[in-house]
Amino acid sequence: MKNGTPSSCVKLVNLTFYAHHGVHKEEHFIGSKYEVDVEMYFDYSLAARHDDISSTVDYRLAYEKIKSVLTQKKYFLIEAVAYTIAMEFLDDFPLLDSVTIKVRKRNPPIGGVCDYAEAAYTARKALSAS
Repeated sequence: MKNGTPSSCVKLVNLTFYAHHGVHKEEHFIGSKYEVDVEMYFDYSLAARHDDISSTVDYRLAYEKIKSVLTQKKYFLIEAVAYTIAMEFLDDFPLLDSVTIKVRKRNPPIGGVCDYAEAAYTARKALSAS
């Protein structure tokens, strides 16, 4: 909550993509399954009161933003993927106060059994000087 303004959260959970990220060049060639969760914090009470999508975040646009980051460029680190998505969300969705992005890579090549590696990044809108 900022300055007494209510805050709400919209989550998109387990968005799944096939992409080509990783430290090893084989990962850039073969690819892997990635999962993304996004938590968007903002006051959606106006959208809720009026049942109006123009006062909230369009889930389809959020999905397309994540898909674009994951599939248009190859990264070495899932940390870089999570950071990039978070920064683009704050830039492209002005309603947001903050966003948390979690990126999971299934079966990471660590030399042992591991369900997934996950990087989480939270970004907040800079407070404007008033």
